[in-house]
This record gives sequence, C-alpha cells and structure tokens, in this order.
Amino acid sequence: MKDAIQNCDGPDVIESDALSDQEIYILRLYVAGQTRKSLAAFANLKKICEEHLGGRYRIEIIDLVENPQLAKGDQILAVPTLVRKLPPPIKKIIGDLSNTERVLVGLDLLPERCPQ
Repeated sequence: MKDAIQNCDGPDVIESDALSDQEIYILRLYVAGQTRKSLAAFANLKKICEEHLGGRYRIEIIDLVENPQLAKGDQILAVPTLVRKLPPPIKKIIGDLSNTERVLVGLDLLPERCPQ
C-alpha cells in the first residue's frame, strides 16, 4: 500500500489523476494491517479501478489495526472489505477482490449473469 497518500487525520486516500464531472466512485477498503490478503485486495482494487473506471474513482484505505473504531460506521465484520460509498446505494464486497467479475458486478460495472 505504498502508493497510498498518508493522511494523519484519517484514512489513506488515493485519487485517480483524471477526476471529472462524470460519476465518481468513492471506494473505502477496510484492512487489518499490511497482511498478504490486505495487500492483494489493494493491488486487485487498484488494477480494477484503473482498467474499468477510467480515472473516475477515489480509494480510501482504512487500517482497522490503527483505527478500530472506524469499523462501526460501515458495520465491518470481516477484512478485507470494500465499501462503495458513491454512487449510491452503498455496496460491500468481502475478500481479496481477486475475482474481477464478481467485483465488477458488486460495483455495478457489469450486469449479473443468469445461471444457465
């Protein structure tokens, strides 16, 4: 998570370079320290955002080891957990985000496929 901007007043924040007037995705990734799973979730999320959101995103990284009280606000029960704050409605995805299709469906970037 070395690409994150350290912010002493709250979570680490990563903003894409090309924010515009289009719909912006505010994504909050809850982790517990820099574990292998947390680092994988961050890397997978950043890759998905760069490939599918075209610069229309902001990632906030919240380390619950440092700020455990922040888990209550979004009702976090497991980590890593991704919370899409904007656009509404709020969506949550638990895990290392390695299943790109599942993450895209969870973020409403792909329609769900019907089982055949």
